Amino acid sequence: MSSRRPLLIIFLAVFIDLLGFAIVLPLLPRYGKHFLAPDQEWVLGPLMASFSAMQFLFAPLWGRLSDRIGRRPVLLVGLAGSVVFYWLFGWITARGNTGDLYGLSPITWLFISRIGAGIAGATITTAQAYIADSTDIRNRGKGMALIGAAFGAGFTFGPLLGAAFVTKELDAPPSPWPGYVASLLSLAALLLAITYLPESLKSRTQVRPRQSWFGVSRLAHALRQPFIAVTLVGIFLSTLAFAQFETTLAVVTGDLGLDDSQNLYVFAFVGLVLTLSQGILIRPLLPRFGEWKMGVAGCALMTVGLLAMVTLVSAKSVILLALMLPLVVVGYSSTTPSLNAFLSLNSAEDEQGGSLGFGQSASALARILGPLLAYGLRTHDRALPYWVGGGVMAVSLILIAGGLRRARSSLSHGGEGQ
Repeated sequence: MSSRRPLLIIFLAVFIDLLGFAIVLPLLPRYGKHFLAPDQEWVLGPLMASFSAMQFLFAPLWGRLSDRIGRRPVLLVGLAGSVVFYWLFGWITARGNTGDLYGLSPITWLFISRIGAGIAGATITTAQAYIADSTDIRNRGKGMALIGAAFGAGFTFGPLLGAAFVTKELDAPPSPWPGYVASLLSLAALLLAITYLPESLKSRTQVRPRQSWFGVSRLAHALRQPFIAVTLVGIFLSTLAFAQFETTLAVVTGDLGLDDSQNLYVFAFVGLVLTLSQGILIRPLLPRFGEWKMGVAGCALMTVGLLAMVTLVSAKSVILLALMLPLVVVGYSSTTPSLNAFLSLNSAEDEQGGSLGFGQSASALARILGPLLAYGLRTHDRALPYWVGGGVMAVSLILIAGGLRRARSSLSHGGEGQ
């Protein structure tokens, strides 16, 4: 009981905090548009990317700090930051377009709220380190799966909860309550952690001078291995395409005439499909068909789904949206674990962490660039992000179908010859 309790508390804290995150994220493009002129929609790209950019920069910094001072204080600071910056999101929304506040425009305040939330949310890697501290090698994978479960549940139930606090009229001013509710949820997670979450780190590490933050030489070494290079490019391209889809979905539902609550139901559907596909569909199929076939199938589904978005933009059909969403989501659910498994299974024992770390960096960079590219393209044509996304996935499909199959064959032959 005592060994399981910290894992339960960290799961609940992450889940409650992610409920708030999943309430705000689907509404952000719509709220941003409310504070922008019609010809300024491109600003939504940097607004959506700012959260991921802060996570990219601060996740390793929080991780190193937690190695020195402990996991618990870093997690508490992150949750406290979420309380403040989600409240700021609600507060600036409540003010509406009433002019500058303290010399800053409302859209600037939205940027501040997202930048702050990104810095606070970057402590999710510290939560993973907490789980690593609290589990042995045998149970490490099961422990890490708690984070995935928290994400899936948060992205399913967060939008459903948020739907009760938004306006039901398409052209009505945005409601501040999603921001306030997200702040209260983070406060509940913070109080839970303060009361029940013990420190997991048994010893502190010393600061290592001259330690490379990113490891350029190690990245160059990894990219000289054709198989690893192709896999990293595949991870980057598939995440880039999905990020374009994910960050523009809220404005697409607006084009279809769906109000804020209906938009949140769409995102809840996405979260449900993501959770079910990962837990019920992909996990049993991966051992049966293997990583290569599942990766190829995932890329093919994403290509078809993103190109179907082109038709959706012109047809404006909710039925087509319901049919298209599972193609993209299930495809991404299949592609991501397959490529990460390729990295792990075909990296040397002493390069596991580095290879997987580069995979996470490639994914994070794609999540920064995806919104910037998508909203830049939308200023020219609303369907253009999905033409480009489908093209990107077609390239990824060719790379994985060709390059990774040949690499797998050469590895197999090499193994037989040894």
